[in-house]
Amino acid sequence: MSYFHQRVAVIIPAFNEALSIKSVVEELRNLKSPQNKDLALIDDLIVVNNGSTDGTPEIAKRAGANVFSEFRKGYGYACLRGIEQLERPGQLAPNVVVFVDGDHSVDVTELEALLHAVSEGNDLVVGSRVSRLQERHSIGAHQQFGNHLASGLVRLLWKEPISDLGPFRAIRYSALKQLDMQDQRFGWTVEMQVKAIQAGMSYQEVPVRSLRRIGVSKISGTVRGTIGAAIGIFSMVFKLYWREAKFLASLKVFSEQR
Repeated sequence: MSYFHQRVAVIIPAFNEALSIKSVVEELRNLKSPQNKDLALIDDLIVVNNGSTDGTPEIAKRAGANVFSEFRKGYGYACLRGIEQLERPGQLAPNVVVFVDGDHSVDVTELEALLHAVSEGNDLVVGSRVSRLQERHSIGAHQQFGNHLASGLVRLLWKEPISDLGPFRAIRYSALKQLDMQDQRFGWTVEMQVKAIQAGMSYQEVPVRSLRRIGVSKISGTVRGTIGAAIGIFSMVFKLYWREAKFLASLKVFSEQR
């Protein structure tokens, strides 16, 4: 076990990331346990190829990743496929699962800070891309606006100090299974955070650097992708809020009838 006696698995959803995936995989594989520099920090590194046409899966495999395919397009689909592989034959289940993008938009050496926060008792730890640590042009103005708006909506509805829906995150495997993640596309990240809040889990954010991604984003780099992401995120927020409100209302009715 690599970090504070925890097995760590990393899931990287990837669609046409041939220019960056080799660097991301190799940088993650080179991370060492702070307790023993002879041990790798990561026990299982999974790349989920989400229909790439540029050689991404082959490059990732040569770099040392365990590569699986999910041909249904969608960030959530790819993440769900990765989760399915965590307890594949011959592989021990992890204690902590890390999600990171394959575009080299974060400094993976900061993973240690996320894992440290988990080891201190947090169930879900999200890397918050704070302004002072952002590389120039790493996050577009429309991305920042949408992220701030969605985070603000979650703060308003659930009174929790969320500042970012960033994809760089670490979660206890037991907590991940409890959340029963369902979203198949763009609402994945906010679904995880809101469901963790609703379940009363311990949540923390850790400031992380935001790097200028390699290549063009398939989401924020297009008008269609940006609109689709916005619809997915906000519809997920309202869906989860509506379900919670209905559940609380039904509890109230039940208690009044007793």
